[in-house]
Amino acid sequence: MEWVNEMDANITKVFENMVNIDFRSAVISNSKDKNKICKIKIRPVLIKGELLFQLSEYVGNQIFHSNLSKELLLEKLPEWFEGLFHQAEINSKAKQVILLISKKGKATIKYKDMSEIIETHNEKTGTETTSELFLHNKKKNYILEEGMVHPFLYDLGIMTKDGAVVKSKMDKFKQINRYLEYIEDVLPYLAKDRELTILDFGCGKSYLTFAMYYYLKEIKGYRINIIGLDLKQDVIQKCNALSIKYGYDKLKFLHGDIASYDGNQAVDMVVTLHACDTATDHALFKAVSWGAKVILSVPCCQHELNIQIHSDTLEPLFKYGIIKERMSALITDALRAELLESMGYRVQLLEFIDMEHTPKNILIRAVKRDSITVEPKAKEEKLKECMEFLGVSPCLYHLLQKETVKERE
Repeated sequence: MEWVNEMDANITKVFENMVNIDFRSAVISNSKDKNKICKIKIRPVLIKGELLFQLSEYVGNQIFHSNLSKELLLEKLPEWFEGLFHQAEINSKAKQVILLISKKGKATIKYKDMSEIIETHNEKTGTETTSELFLHNKKKNYILEEGMVHPFLYDLGIMTKDGAVVKSKMDKFKQINRYLEYIEDVLPYLAKDRELTILDFGCGKSYLTFAMYYYLKEIKGYRINIIGLDLKQDVIQKCNALSIKYGYDKLKFLHGDIASYDGNQAVDMVVTLHACDTATDHALFKAVSWGAKVILSVPCCQHELNIQIHSDTLEPLFKYGIIKERMSALITDALRAELLESMGYRVQLLEFIDMEHTPKNILIRAVKRDSITVEPKAKEEKLKECMEFLGVSPCLYHLLQKETVKERE
């Protein structure tokens, strides 16, 4: 460990050296005037390929966010450290720096190698932790951070006023962040040079809708227009009120049914979370009809095939109700995936969230291909053979067939 006492320590130089590609986090604290700014957190963010630094300034019960370049961040330092803040902790991949500013303005700078911090941590806990694990997993890194107040999460009952996650809502908090990770994966397939239209069918209380808007608009800087649709009028009214409260002028909620909705001609992304039974099929059909580039769907209550499914060969398995029910649900989603593939999408079936949190944990993620690589007729024949063997005729199959007939006419 190295201690350096300097009457005129160059704090700017310390930040300049630490804030680079290896930078992990910084916390500036011990404010002289807590009514002004009581704390600042800094973390790196990559926006449109540019390394920026996200500031979270804590003022009373509010948090103000901004993304700054390194140059603008360094320009902020004098106003922070000339009489306002007296402490800072800066972490990079290799080292930690502690800044202590006395009442007389004297600066003490404490450097410590991260390997030494890891060693001390391991001795205390009896664990073997690597540097990367220590920095990233000592506390789980979420896209929407714990300890940072996100107004919509507070109003929706997931967070407290100080940014702590409500214990009973931790599963929902994890689900939201997991969902945003899946959205992050499909960003390369979405246009960046124009406004994107996104539809969220069966949005409910809209935890994910608000999170998606906040992430895409506020964090990633996309131009977006999001529409949430649900059958519960009171929920729609509440969500619209919250949208106005936050100034989300491109987030609107409508009362309506998935099957009959025809308010848009072109849609870039369709989202559906736990739309019950064939409502998921109608949402997928709408997405295909609009030529949506991305589809994210977490199905729910797949009852349709459970009633239809029958096979002499598989009868010894289907006689067990619970097995038949679970197999029907899995087969429903597998056939949905295949039908989307036949319509020119590249499809993945992914685990949305751990099974221990919810059994409804399969996410259908589909991205429209630039060109179809599989012969549609051959794909259709194979699907028909499979459905005939199982004795099923899914809703999505019929919807797509009717559309195909219309196009031919």
